[in-house]
Formats: sequence, C-alpha cells, structure tokens
Amino acid sequence: MRKPCLLLLMFVFLLAWFNSCQQQPARQDNAGFQFREKLSDYGFFAGDLKTLTPRKGVVRYDLSTPLFTDYAVKDRFVVLPEGKAAQYTAQGPLDFPDSTFIIKNFAYTSPEHKKVMIETRLLFKDPADKNWKVMNYLWNDQQTEAVKWILGKKIPITLLDDSGEKISTVYQMPNTNDCKRCHINNSVLTPIGPKARNLNFTLAGQTSGQLQQWASAGMLQGLPAADVPQLPDWKDSVHYTVNERARAYLDVNCAHCHTKGGDAFNTGLFLEYEQNGSDHLGIMKQPVSAGGGAGGLNYDVIPGDPLHSILVHRMNSAEPGTAMPELARTVIHKEGVALIRQWVAQMPLID
Repeated sequence: MRKPCLLLLMFVFLLAWFNSCQQQPARQDNAGFQFREKLSDYGFFAGDLKTLTPRKGVVRYDLSTPLFTDYAVKDRFVVLPEGKAAQYTAQGPLDFPDSTFIIKNFAYTSPEHKKVMIETRLLFKDPADKNWKVMNYLWNDQQTEAVKWILGKKIPITLLDDSGEKISTVYQMPNTNDCKRCHINNSVLTPIGPKARNLNFTLAGQTSGQLQQWASAGMLQGLPAADVPQLPDWKDSVHYTVNERARAYLDVNCAHCHTKGGDAFNTGLFLEYEQNGSDHLGIMKQPVSAGGGAGGLNYDVIPGDPLHSILVHRMNSAEPGTAMPELARTVIHKEGVALIRQWVAQMPLID
C-alpha cells in the first residue's frame, strides 16, 4: 500500500506547485532574457485575458495627464520583482529595479460601445545590462490572445472619440524601432509615463494617492513626506489655470522628444513642464528644421496669435510630415488642440 500513498502525495505536491504558479505572474531569471511569444505566457492576468484582471504582484496605475493616442483606451500595470522596490526620483521616471515589467495596453471604443483590444506594449528592465527592452504584442481578431509583433502594423478601425463622435482611421501600431525613437534619451531607452509628478494624485474612489499606496505596500522607497511635485490634470479647469494645463499637456505629449537628449533635440524647442525659457518654449522662435511642415509660418509660437503659430498648426494636422507628434496618432486630438490654441491666444503680447 506504500506505493499508492507515495504516488498520491506526489500528485498533491505537484498540484499545489501548479496552482501556485497560476497565482503569480511568471518571474524572469537574470540570465538570457527573451520576450515570450504570447502575452498569456507571462501569467500577468487571470481568467479571460481580455479582461486584464491582474494577478497578485501586477499593480494597475494611471497618470494624471496621459499621452494621446487616437482616443485609445489605455490600461497600465507595473510588475516589480519579488522583494524589490522602486526608488523615488523628483525628476524623470521612478528608478525601477532590475527585472521590472511595465505593461501598457491599447484598445478603442467601437460604435457599439465595446472595448476592442489592439496591442499591448511591454518594457522590461534587463538585469543583464541594466537597460530597458521593448516589445509589442498584437491582439487577434477573436480577442483571446496577443502575439509578439516586431514589424508594426496598419489596422483599419472605427472608434468613438471622447465626445461620442464616430471616427474611421488606420491605427498605426509601431514597430519596435518606432517605440525606441520616443523612449530613447541620450541613447538610453527609458520609460516616459511613470514619473513621480504624473503618478502623484488620488484615483477616483480611493482615499490616498498612488505614490502613498506604493510606499505603504513596500513598492516605493524614498518618498518625501511633503513637496512631491505634481503634474496638473490637463482636463481639470477647476483647479488649474490654462497655462498649467497646457504646459502639462505639452510635457506629456511632446517633451519626451523635445528635450535635451531627445529625438527632437536639434530643434531647440524644449517643452518640459519646468521649462521657463521663452525661446525654448518657441515664443517668437523661428523653426530650425520644420521644412514644409511649418505651413509657410515663421514662428513656433506667436503670443495672442494661434492661427499663425507653427505649434498649433502642426498639432492641428494629421498629414505625414506636418503632424506633431510624428508618431502615436493618426487623428487630431481636437480637445488638446483647443487647449493649446487657448493657451497661445491668452499669452501676453510682446511689444
């Protein structure tokens, strides 16, 4: 009778081990990291994959002012290695530990008011060289899985924008090199969104801020008790001025390229929220390399005159070679353009 008992014990042990694997996202070892072929292979989400129900250790987060991408619905998650925490930084993204995953899912709202998945992007901080790596995953038509997709793809879609208007476009899923263009600063690939100032707010229905929750959970070290910078919510006209909201919008949508070391460094147009130099902000500044995209206009920003400001002109276009940002959108963000137009219009005139 000993052999059946031994087999039973082995079966119970294997079953317990299997269940424990299902309850945690797959951890990566420190050698020879390779992105997996399917999104489900990581074990980030439980149940039906398209619900994006995070397993233990997968933490959902949001940004006070997010990047615009064709009115996409975005879900963001971070997965820290077990027992490790991010370090607080006042400028730039948080200092995440090696083997961190950052997950960003893109979907759109269909005319039938259904959420349709398009792609999921992963950033992974490889412990082998301390550098971030990027990979895209394309969702199938059945909405059951997303597969590794390096080359990018043009995807015809019809969506509802924020006002419920129907828009048809060809969504541009970037290739991995496109992703690197926006994420590289001084030749180093880095996250864009999860900065302390863009995480420093309280989500709807909660009583404490995201950063405080992360610190309490042991996910974040070094968080100051006070004076943590906060990026304005570009939509919040009650608590923030037009200038604050417009500068926050430009910071998130433009400054990852328009900054020292960014892809648009040679333009001399720097749009970080803390930037104070009028010339760097484009005020009465002649463009360096706009070419035909400038539309025959002479200055990036003319106070009081959005109609003749190159910044507004390029944001209000979806034409390749003119549209800014160059990547990440195929339609005009009409609410964002309206805010920047208002910001320029109310600028004090220069004598």
